[in-house]
Amino acid sequence: MELDKLYIAKDKETNWYNHWVAQQYFSSQANDAVPYTFVMPPPNVTGVLHMGHALNNTVQDILIRYAKLQGKNTCWVPGTDHASIATEAKVVAMLKEQGIDKNKLSREEFLTHAWSWKEKYGGIILEQLKKLGCALDWDRTTFTMDAEYYDAVIDVFIDLYNKGRIYRGVKMINWDPRAKTALSDEEVIFKETNSKLAYIKYFLVDENSNNQNPNSNSDSPYITVATVRAETIMGDVAICVNPTDERYQHLIGKKCLVPLINREIPIIADEYVDVEFGTGCLKVTPAHDINDYNLGIKYKLPVIDTLNEDGTMSEAAQLYIGEDRFVVRKKILADLEAKGHIEKLEDYKSPVGHSERTDAIIEPRLSMQWWCNMTEMAKPALDAVMNDDIKFYPPKFKNTYKHWMENIKDWCVSRQLWWGQRIPAWYNEDGEMVVAKTIEDATEKFQNTNSKFQNLRQDDDVLDTWFSSWLWPLEVFHWNKNKTNNKELDYYYPTATLVTAPEIIFFWVARMIMAGYEYRGQKPFDQVYFTGIVRDKQGRKMSKSLGNSPDLFKLIDDYGADGVRFGVLIASPAGNDILFDEATCDQGRSFCNKLWNALKLLKILEAKEQNDSPATFASTWFLQRLHEAKKTVDAQMKEFKLSEALKTIYSLIWNDYCSWYLEWIKTGIDESISSAEIKCAKEYLEELMRMLHPFMPFVTEEIYHHIGNRNIGDDLVATTYLPLQNADETIIKQGNILQQMITTVRDLKIKNQLKPKDEIVLHVPQANQAIFSATAKILCKQLYASNVAYYDAPITNGVPFMADTLQCYFTSSKEVDTVAQKVDLQKEFDYNIKFLASVEAKLSNERFVQNAKPEAVALEHKKKADAMEKIRLLEGQLNSL
Repeated sequence: MELDKLYIAKDKETNWYNHWVAQQYFSSQANDAVPYTFVMPPPNVTGVLHMGHALNNTVQDILIRYAKLQGKNTCWVPGTDHASIATEAKVVAMLKEQGIDKNKLSREEFLTHAWSWKEKYGGIILEQLKKLGCALDWDRTTFTMDAEYYDAVIDVFIDLYNKGRIYRGVKMINWDPRAKTALSDEEVIFKETNSKLAYIKYFLVDENSNNQNPNSNSDSPYITVATVRAETIMGDVAICVNPTDERYQHLIGKKCLVPLINREIPIIADEYVDVEFGTGCLKVTPAHDINDYNLGIKYKLPVIDTLNEDGTMSEAAQLYIGEDRFVVRKKILADLEAKGHIEKLEDYKSPVGHSERTDAIIEPRLSMQWWCNMTEMAKPALDAVMNDDIKFYPPKFKNTYKHWMENIKDWCVSRQLWWGQRIPAWYNEDGEMVVAKTIEDATEKFQNTNSKFQNLRQDDDVLDTWFSSWLWPLEVFHWNKNKTNNKELDYYYPTATLVTAPEIIFFWVARMIMAGYEYRGQKPFDQVYFTGIVRDKQGRKMSKSLGNSPDLFKLIDDYGADGVRFGVLIASPAGNDILFDEATCDQGRSFCNKLWNALKLLKILEAKEQNDSPATFASTWFLQRLHEAKKTVDAQMKEFKLSEALKTIYSLIWNDYCSWYLEWIKTGIDESISSAEIKCAKEYLEELMRMLHPFMPFVTEEIYHHIGNRNIGDDLVATTYLPLQNADETIIKQGNILQQMITTVRDLKIKNQLKPKDEIVLHVPQANQAIFSATAKILCKQLYASNVAYYDAPITNGVPFMADTLQCYFTSSKEVDTVAQKVDLQKEFDYNIKFLASVEAKLSNERFVQNAKPEAVALEHKKKADAMEKIRLLEGQLNSL
C-alpha cells in the first residue's frame, strides 16, 4: 500500500483509540503479574481540559504505557469529583437563566435539577481525555457521589465522630458571600487589589468631660488608625498598640470613640501590633479578622458581627443596614470626611482573598461549623514522607509538606450547600443532636436517652468535597463495601504513583495519606510526582482571565494529539514550571512527519532487489546505540525525568537513526541492499516505536503496523520491550569517530573551497587500521573518498584534522588553502590550551577531589589526558605547516 505524502493525525487517532478500547487493552484484572496502579486526580464534573490537564494526564499516560511495555499489569482508574461549590454555582446560574430562584425550591427539587445537570454536562472531561489518548480503564470509572461512594463518606464521618475526632463549634472561617458557604484555604486565591488606605481619627474620651459626641469642629485629641476596611469600623471593640511604642504608651488603658456611632472602646497593648505599618495602631474587629479574633479571646473582648451572610451590613452595624459592603466602603469614607474623621487617604495595593469558584472577595467570619481534629492522623502521614516510605519527586516538596503537617490545624469539613454528602447529624425539637446514618438510627438514639424523637431535622450542611476525595485511592476499589476480604484492593493498593499539582499537596495529597494509614494501615501510593505550572512565554500562569491559555482541542486539531503531547512535555523539566510555546507542538508534528519519512525510505529500500551479504557496521553500531539509549531512558524514567527521556529518544531517532544510520545503509538508485540490513533496519524502527510509544502513542502504533504485516491482536500497545542490554563501548566509540570524521571533513572541504563531491583520499594512522576496516566503505561513500589509506609518517601535503584523539588527513588533486588551515588549527590549539588549564584548575581543587564521586574525578583526569594528546598532535600539525 502506498503511503501518504505526509502523516495526517486526524485520520488516524480516533480510529486507533477506539480500537484499543474495543480490544480492552486498558482493562485490568487482578492476576499474578506485577501491578502498576494509578488513580487519576478526579477532575471536577464542571471542568474541561486545559493545558494543566494536558500536562498532568500526559505524564500519567506515559508512565502507565511505559509500565505496560515492561510487562506489568497496569490499571489507571478514571473518575470525577462532584465539586460541591463549583457545581452548585453552575446549577444555580442555569436555574437563574430559566427564571428559577434556588431559594424558592425545596432541597429535593434542587437536587433533581443538579443531577440532571450532572448527567448532561458532568464528566465531559473524561470523554476529552480519550482525544488525548489516555490509557484509562473505563470500566472502573468512579464518581464521588455514586451511592456506594456516598455511603463510604458518611460512614467515615460517623466513625471519626465516634472516635472524638469530629466536633461542632464556632470558629473563624473563610466565607464566600456569593456562594454563602465556608471555604477551605485552598479555595481562596489571593489577587493584588488596588484600594484606599484611610487614616481615620478615633477621638479620645475626655474622662473629665461629659462631651461624648466629638465632630468636625471638635478640638478633642485623637488616635489615628490606618485601614483599608472602613466599612467594618462599626464592629470595632478596641484599639491596640504595641507596648514598646513610645508614641502611644500614655494612651494605654484609656478609651476612644468609634467614629459615627460614638461607642466607647478601650485602647489596649499587645506585641502582635507592627509599629511600622500605618500609624502603628490596630483597630480590633474580632468578627472580621482571624488575628483580631485571637486578640479578642486573649483580652476577653466582645464580638460584633456587622455583616450578613450575603455581604450586606447587618443590624449590628447600626448604619447602612442591608447595603452591600463595598457600596458602604465608598459611602462611609465620604461620611467620615464630612464628620472630620479622615486625616488622609493613600492609594494602597495588597493581596486580597477571592473565592476560587465564584471570584467573590472572601470575608473572615465567625461561624458554627463541623471540624475534624487532624493531630493524631498527621503523625504517621508525616513519618511516611520524611522516612521516604512515600517518595516525593522533586524531593524539595518534602520540606513544604513537613512544615504544614507539623503545624496542622483542625479541618472545617462542613459547607453550606445542598450538592454533596449531607452531614449525618439529626436535631430534635429541643435542639439536641445525635450523629446517625439514617433517621431510623437517629430516632433510636434519641429514644435510648429519653429525648424527644418526633419531627427530627437533619443538618442542612454538606461535607467539604475534600472529605470525599481523601478516600479516593481506597474507595475506587470498593474499600467500604468489603474491608476484610477485598482481593482487588489487596492487589492494587497501595497504588504506584500519584501525579498531581503541588498546590494541593496539603489539602488532598496529605489527607489521602492520613486516610490510608487511618483506615488501611498502609500508605495509599509509593511515590508522588508533582508537575509544574504551565506558563506562557512571558512566564505568566495560563488562565482564562488573562486570555493566554490556548484552546487545547484546537491545538489537537492543528497538530494532532501526539504533537500536543510532545509540545507540553519537551519543555517540561521534572517538577518545574513549563514555559509553553505553541511552536513546540509544531515541532511535535514535524517529528511525526520525520518518522513517516523514515518509514517511507525503509519501504523504498525494502522494495529493491536484495542480496545475501551480511549487515554492515552501520547496523552493528546502531544496535549498540539502541542498547545505550534504552538504559539511559530507563534511568531517566525511574527519576521522573520524562522530558529528558523524550529528548533522548528524539535525538536517537532524528540524529542516530535517520541522519546517520539510514544514510549509511542507503544504496544508490541501481544498487541492491542485503536482506540482513533491511531486517535490522525494520527491527530497530520497531523497537524505536516501542520506546516512543508512551510519549506519542498514535503515530507509533500507525508506523508499527506499516513496518510489517500484523495479525489481529498484534498491536504495539500490547507488546513488550526487548530486555535491556549493555552496549559495546568499543563499537559506540567507532561510530563516534566515524561521525566526527564525516562532519569534520565535510566542513574542511567547504573551508578549502572544495565541492562536496570532489574526490579525496583519506589517510588514517596505520596503528588504528582495525578501527577503520569496518567503516572504510561508509567513509568512502559519505565523503566521496576514493580510498582509505593507512600512514606511518605524517602526510606533508594533506589537510590535517582530528577524529577523537586520532591524527588524520585527507588529500585532494586540487590545491588547498594552507593559510586557512593554519588559522583553524591555531584556533583549535588555543581552545585546547584554555580547556586544559580549566581541567587542571579543577583537579588542583582539593575540595572537588575529596568530595566528588570517584567516577567524576576519573572523568576529569581523562579530559586532561585527551586534551594533552590533542595539544601534542595540533602542535605537530602547526609545525608541519
